[in-house]
Amino acid sequence: MTEGPRTTPSPPRSTRPVGALDRYFEITARGSTLSREVRGGVATFFAMSYIVVLNPLIVGTAKDATGTTLGVAPVASATALVAGVMTILMGVVGRYPFALAAGLGLNAFLASAVATQMTWADAMGLIVLEGLIITILVLTGLRTAVFNAVPPQLKTAISVGIGLFIAMIGFVDAGFIRRVPDEAGTTTPVQLGIDGNLAGWPVFVFAIGLLLTAALVARRVKGAILLGIISTTVLAIIVEALTHTGPSTGDDGSSNPRGWSLVVPALPEKVLGVPDLGLVGQFNLLGSLENVGIVAVLLLVFTLLLVDFFDTMGTVVGLGAEADLLDRSGKLSGIGRVFFIDSLAAVSGGAASTSSNTTYIESAAGIGEGARTGLASVVTGVLFLLAMFFTPLISTVPFEAASPALVVIGFLMLTQIRGIDFSDYGLAIPAFLTIVVMPFSYSISAGIGVGFITYVFIRSVQKRTREIHPLMWVVSALFVLYFCVEPLKELLGV
Repeated sequence: MTEGPRTTPSPPRSTRPVGALDRYFEITARGSTLSREVRGGVATFFAMSYIVVLNPLIVGTAKDATGTTLGVAPVASATALVAGVMTILMGVVGRYPFALAAGLGLNAFLASAVATQMTWADAMGLIVLEGLIITILVLTGLRTAVFNAVPPQLKTAISVGIGLFIAMIGFVDAGFIRRVPDEAGTTTPVQLGIDGNLAGWPVFVFAIGLLLTAALVARRVKGAILLGIISTTVLAIIVEALTHTGPSTGDDGSSNPRGWSLVVPALPEKVLGVPDLGLVGQFNLLGSLENVGIVAVLLLVFTLLLVDFFDTMGTVVGLGAEADLLDRSGKLSGIGRVFFIDSLAAVSGGAASTSSNTTYIESAAGIGEGARTGLASVVTGVLFLLAMFFTPLISTVPFEAASPALVVIGFLMLTQIRGIDFSDYGLAIPAFLTIVVMPFSYSISAGIGVGFITYVFIRSVQKRTREIHPLMWVVSALFVLYFCVEPLKELLGV
């Protein structure tokens, strides 16, 4: 696979480990160093620490069918706890620099489409059930078999698509790219800033941070990603102190388009806080059956399972390729361990009422700093556990300070597109659709699904069905079913 430019060039690999820690995590063997792993772990934490703030706002404030909310503070503490424990397990057992936390998209689906039909305990029970099913698929080897059945060039397309996806996330989170309001009377879905203009101090901070991070990466400065996040955060605090811009949404529900998107940067009034872990264990495994019936439950679990299954697969492929950890056939050694921890994270997320936890694409921030082993994940996980007590400090980092890192990392992942043979339309068209559907649909699994279905269809039209792995037929059929869930609900009256 063609390798793109890196933030930190890898030195010649050595097979002579230094100490037990080096031998266990294969630090030297993967061309890394202890300092890179620590730096990478810190960078990943800063790039995804926003979830400790964002997940409580999505899950903690939504009402279930009885009008009950979980509360922001308990969800924040549980979010940091599960992310910390599962990321450490990923580092120690999976041995890769992949961090885990509550999955965006899944948490929104849970809050808006699942909890509204039942109690929160029942909804979290569905997450536990979905996680247990995925764990069984891992233990039987089916999840790994599906991963290995995907053609290498489609895996490359997944990596490139994820690169564009996280760049899109960065631009949107920072307010650089925005949705056009419905009342605007135009068919244009998105626009630059506000009414086509880059207005507001937060966007200014993002732009400066993007230029700074890009310059540091281009000059191959050690710790470029982390330095970019910290420097931009300092700038954001100074700007807010001078301008008093405030949040994009006021406490009274008022809108301030030029405000900070989530976190208003400021020095915290206090540093320490006691975590509230009262939500841990508050789930009802089969309670949903009493509320919505078995057919609706099966459809909900199927949707959660398919999204979780392929979001993780796509993320792992993208991260593995960016870290140069895939072999020539696009496989990741020990992928079963990674999938096993990821499946346990889904179970743990439901059991702690945080929503399904999954492998995070923001782990690319640490990989961009040179992290190549599970030691970086251990560092990230420890920081998440500490975050339970230091939530005020985490709240200092705004989206606008972390987003430049995502955009630059998106570029680094995009460079892998040179590994796709665009002369073979049977692969090139599915690869293209995979790449563009991910950012445009804001969904990794949607991009993978469209790519898989198109690949099977075109190869069949080309009468080259022998090149299609049997599992690709099965997975593509499942994706067809996934895309037809809503029509099926209407047909079945659920």
